[in-house]
Order: sequence, then structure tokens, then C-alpha cells
Amino acid sequence: MAQIDKIIIGKIKIPTPVFFIVTILIIMYFLPREGKYKYTYTENKPWQYGLLTAPFNFHIHKSDEQVKLEKDSILRSYQPYYQVDQEISKKAISQFTQDASAKSVPPDYISYVTRKLNEVYKAGVISAEDYDKVQQLNKKQIQLRNDNNIASTRHLASFYTPKQAYEKIMSDAPSHVNIAHLKAININDYLNPNIQYDEKMSSNMKEELLKQVALYEGEVQSGEKIIDRGEIVDSHTKNILDSYNTEVESKVGTKSKPGWLIFGELIMITLLMMTLMVYLKFYRLHEYRNKKSIIFILIMVGIFPIITGLMSDTKMFSLMYLIPFAIPTILIRTFIDSRTAMTTHLITVFICALMLPLAQMPQFIVMQILVGYMCIFSLRNLSERSQLVYCSLFILLTYIVTYTAWILCTEGNPSLIFENSRLYIYFCINFVFVSFAYLLVYVCERVFGFISEVSMIELSNTNRPLLQELSEVAPGTFQHSMQVSTLVVSAAQRIGANAALVRTGALYHDIGKMVNPIFFTENQVEGIDPHAGLSEKESAQIIIGHVEEGVKIAKKHNLPQQIIDFIETHHGKGKAKYFYNSYVNCHPDEEVDINDFTYPGPNPFTRETALLMMADTVEAASRSLKDNSKEAITELVNRLIDSQVSDGLFKSAPITFKDIELTKEVFSEKLISMRHMRVAYPELKKQKDETLIEE
Repeated sequence: MAQIDKIIIGKIKIPTPVFFIVTILIIMYFLPREGKYKYTYTENKPWQYGLLTAPFNFHIHKSDEQVKLEKDSILRSYQPYYQVDQEISKKAISQFTQDASAKSVPPDYISYVTRKLNEVYKAGVISAEDYDKVQQLNKKQIQLRNDNNIASTRHLASFYTPKQAYEKIMSDAPSHVNIAHLKAININDYLNPNIQYDEKMSSNMKEELLKQVALYEGEVQSGEKIIDRGEIVDSHTKNILDSYNTEVESKVGTKSKPGWLIFGELIMITLLMMTLMVYLKFYRLHEYRNKKSIIFILIMVGIFPIITGLMSDTKMFSLMYLIPFAIPTILIRTFIDSRTAMTTHLITVFICALMLPLAQMPQFIVMQILVGYMCIFSLRNLSERSQLVYCSLFILLTYIVTYTAWILCTEGNPSLIFENSRLYIYFCINFVFVSFAYLLVYVCERVFGFISEVSMIELSNTNRPLLQELSEVAPGTFQHSMQVSTLVVSAAQRIGANAALVRTGALYHDIGKMVNPIFFTENQVEGIDPHAGLSEKESAQIIIGHVEEGVKIAKKHNLPQQIIDFIETHHGKGKAKYFYNSYVNCHPDEEVDINDFTYPGPNPFTRETALLMMADTVEAASRSLKDNSKEAITELVNRLIDSQVSDGLFKSAPITFKDIELTKEVFSEKLISMRHMRVAYPELKKQKDETLIEE
């Protein structure tokens, strides 16, 4: 919450479209790159679609297992290529002769070792690593190239390793040669492998062999029948379908070669996101300008396509029904409104549908749209948290009924319902996820500073400590707040505003009067005037100060910002007219600084805050009426509200003249009802006692 507030309160100028662009890029990053093959099928199961014919020529690919078997078979005849390096033997023998002469080795020793070195080098010395590598390939022969580039087949056993060559020289030593002296010569230093692996030739020959393995086992001509509805998908037909799938994806794009796929997805997602942005700009301008609301909505839109994209990579598309797509709809409905919630839900569903196979798109879209509408209908009046649980139950029933109906109307085969019974388990798990939406409601309230209708109902409970304190410290103000709440709720219901929000705001709008309650008329005792001895400016500052004090108290008690808005705006930038008029009348020749008598504001910027300003003024002024007739009350209401309109206090509020006229009517009706004179009850006259005197 602190980070979000830092961005917004810090007034970093980030244009709203930038948030949408970032969301589009994030969604694009997690979007699958495969082509959208529109058929799903299982071997030895019936084909569920209509007649499928080849739209173009394509090869029938062999299965990976078949290709692997054929490659393994042909590689059995493969023999690695080696070549003889004559220079190694020449250098080794020459070096031995020089070293032996320098060390005064006897000539007969030199002669014997030289002869044996020529012998083993002529047979060939191969490194122990290459020897083991050939054995691991289960090869007994290799191809050996000589200096003339002619290859001949040689058995591996015909070569020496350096160790075997050394042992050969030692074991063949004649009797007159002393083995100890022979070992001292360090013959190992002159036994270097002269049989070298020819990697280039080996790779070329292996590739030539593998090219002999055909990757295809036939070809399907354009227009040729592949399969028809009800036919069993056998192994051969499945191979043809797999080949067709591969060709479709290669034409559309793959992860390594996306082609036009990414471009098309980018256009589609951009169009959908721009639709949402235009809707907010033209129909929900307050949310469009409110960065918190924009971030909240885009998180709701973006997070589920990301989850869907990650699941799409698993190819288990039925798992999509585990994703609780109803949660964003519930949250946006709770904190903003139903129309925005449904619009956002549709955009999210359409984006996620782009990640599914074409065959599953219609079913997915239909089911999710019905689920979205069920969320809206079941939460039209969210007044209790238990309603979220009931909503989850309705969503579960919607999934079950819709899926069953879809199978019956598209396949006409009830047995398919039982074959895909696991989906019903997924629907139940989805129900569990959605049931915990009420926890997310609380989290969003804390993170984004939103307020739900349930929270507003809890805040409007007059038994809450803050309202109890108001009723004890400033009972007149508390009664005034109750009367104002009665007026604004009726007006809000008449013009379609948020009645729960405005009622809660009305109860708290004057809590700042608890600081100096006696200075306000409704809390004064008759005959005592606390303003006596104070100048008009001093009195005005005390009266005006209750707004600032109210904000401090509200923040101390952690009231939501939406309630604080009512405290700040219920006088707007109006004037404390009683003291302003009194000062002007007493100082006719003095230029008055109007700021000394003006409330800090801001002016109302929502219909709800505008209603509260009107109700607060009208209810307070009606207390001074001596004539409670219908005409007098109606005239008072019209005069006060028209004065506020002419002062421009409602210019920032999205309230129409029609709304204002309806509000006047409601206020007049309610005030007439609340302030009508009661019928005086007649007192019982005492009857005179009549005494009968008998004469």
C-alpha cells in the first residue's frame, strides 16, 4: 500500500495510456507462441468433429519413436573414422634415438627399442580414451584413412593403447636385455597415439547414413479426406492428424519462428485493451483519472492471462477451469460497479481465449460469460460477506449446468459427460478458490484504500466507538448527522448514487465538531453563547476548523479515504456566511479578506459528496425555520441549493441538473415529513363529584 500511495500521492505524472501499454507488453510476454490448432483428439477414441479434408498438400510424418528406431538401426552399420599420423611415429623414434645416445644407452638396447617402436607404430597406437569410446559404441571395427585418403576397415583389437604397447615391448625383450635397465629408459615418453579420430569425416559419414532414413511415410493431397465424425482415431490416422497439426503450426508460427502470430496477437490484445481504456475514459472518467483504480483494474485484467499462458504451456487445457476467472469480476463489482466489472470480465475472457486451441474457444467463452453474469446478478446488493459464498455456489452451478448443456447440444452423446467427469472436480476446486474472494476483498481494501459496501455497513453501525463518542460529546451534532443521513440516502436512491457510501459519509462528516462542540449551535445550551467576546474572524476560524479537525480524527481512527472525502468536501470552498455577513455589516468601509471566512475545500467531486453538501446545508437551516409549512420548507430547500449551484460548488461533481431537481424534491418531502407539527393530545377534564342529597 505504501508503494502505491507513494506513486499517486507523490503525483508522478504517468499518463493513463502508459499503464495500458505496460499491461499489453506483460501479457504478450506470457502468451504462448504455438499456432492455434483447432482439433483435440485421442488415439482409439471417436473423432468428435465433422468431416476433415486436407486444405493443402502435406507429408505424413513418421512418429518420433519410429524415426528413432530406424536411425538406431542404420547407425549399427556406422563405423567411426580415424587417420594415421606418420609424423608422430617419426618424431617419437627420432627423439628416442637422440635421448638414448645422449644418455649413453648401449647400442643393442637402442636397436631393440627402435625396432619395437617401429613395430607398434606400424600396427597403430590409439589413445585409451578413443579405445574406450569405440567400445562403448559397441563397435569392433573402425575405418582407418592413410596418407592417400584411402580408408580401410581395421579391427579395434589390432591396435595398441600406449599401455599395451609398453607391455608389448617389455614382454618381448630378449634374454640379454635387462628389464630394469629397459625400464630406466622411460619408453612411455615415446609412445604417443598416432591413430587420430577424424571428427569431420566421421560426422559427414554419420549424416549421410541418417539421410537415408525417410522422415515421411506418405503424402496427403489437397482435398483428400482425413477423417469424419464418429470414426475411430487409429494409430495411422493419429499420425496423419499429428502431421497436419505440425504443418498448421509451421505455417502459423512456432516459438523459434513466430512469424505473423505475435503480430496478430499483439493487434488483438491491443484492440481489447483499448476497448477497456475507451470505456473507462467515456463512461467511468473518475476511475480513468484515478491511478489507484487503473492499477487495480489492470492487475485484475493482467494476472489471469498470465496464469492462463503458463498453463497453456503444459498443453493440459482442461486445467483452465481451475482458474477462478470470477474473482476479478467480484472484486471490481465490490469496489467499483457492475458495468465496469462485466466489461473487464469480458476483456479478460477474450484475451485468455486467444491462448486456447480453436476448438475449445467457443465452449470456454460461453461458460465464462455466463459465469460473469451470474457474479453480477448474485452480487447486485452486497451487504453481507456471506453473499460471496452464495455467489461462489451459484458460479459452481453455472459451470456444471453450462458444461453439461454444451456437451449435449454439440455432441449429443451423454456418455462424453462421464468420460470428462474430471472437469466437474475442477469446477468444485474452482468453487473453493472463489469462496475465498472475501479475503481478497479485505486485502484490496488495505492495499488500494478501497471500501466495500460491507465495510460501509460496518462503519455505519452507530455502536462503533467513534460514533458513540460523537453522540456523547456532541449529541446535537450526532442527531444532525443522523438526520442528514436520512436525507441523503433517500436522494441517493432516487438518482442512482451509492446510498451505502453517502450514508456512512453523512454519519462521520461532522466528527471534527467533537473538538469544540459547544461552539456549534446544535450543541449549545439555551442562554449560553460561547462566541460572545470573540470577533467574527475568530469565531469563523473555530467553525471552519472543524473540517481539519475531522480529517485528523478520521485518520487517527483509520477511516477510509472515501469517508475522509465527505469530511473535506461537505462545505467545499464555501463561506461561513453567518460570520462573514456579520463582519461585512459591522465593517462596511473595510475591504474584507474573504479567505478568513472560506472553508479549505475541496469542492465536491462525486455525486455522493455533492448530495451530502446539499443535505448538510438544508438540514441545518431547516432547524431555524419558524414556519414548517410545505411552502416554507420547499422555498428554503430551493433557495439554498440554488445558491450553492450559483456559487459554483458543484462544478467538479458529475451531477446533472435533473439530479439536483430530484434531490430538491426528495429533501422537501423528507423535511416536511420530519418537521410536521404533531397533533396536540387533549387533556382529560376532571369530572365534578355529584352528591345526591336525599331530602
